[in-house]
Amino acid sequence: MNKVIINSYADFEKLVGQQIGVSDYLEVPQDRISLFADATLDHQWIHVDTERAKTDSPYHSTIAHGYLTLSLLPYLWSQIIEVNNLKMMINYGMDKMKFGQAVLAGQSVRLVASLHSLTNLRGVAKAEIKFAIEIKDQPKKALEGIAIFLYYFN
Repeated sequence: MNKVIINSYADFEKLVGQQIGVSDYLEVPQDRISLFADATLDHQWIHVDTERAKTDSPYHSTIAHGYLTLSLLPYLWSQIIEVNNLKMMINYGMDKMKFGQAVLAGQSVRLVASLHSLTNLRGVAKAEIKFAIEIKDQPKKALEGIAIFLYYFN
């Protein structure tokens, strides 16, 4: 997969309203879910107790935390785009974010992203990225919304 290369605000501007790309699939195994539970202190059984989940969960499996799925966004985004000539990039916020379907342990997800809008804030590029995190072989998305990044070009 070829990354989209951005070297300036003008490069970004050409992509407004277009799909930028689709990442590779990334598996979400139980060990990643358990590590996330440790990192966030969220050890709810539906995420970490594989035996109980087989019988008590409506999914018959443990599921990834919704925020784990969301936290994969920067990694998946970096597969799609490479932004050069930056002083820094800041995660600015989320808009209209919705969880659609649980990600079961062992399933794989990918990112589909388009450039919803781009604003020049006194030399800082405010990029609103419309995103969907899809689950392999599932019709409903795990998550969708608009991620807002600030790109400070040199």
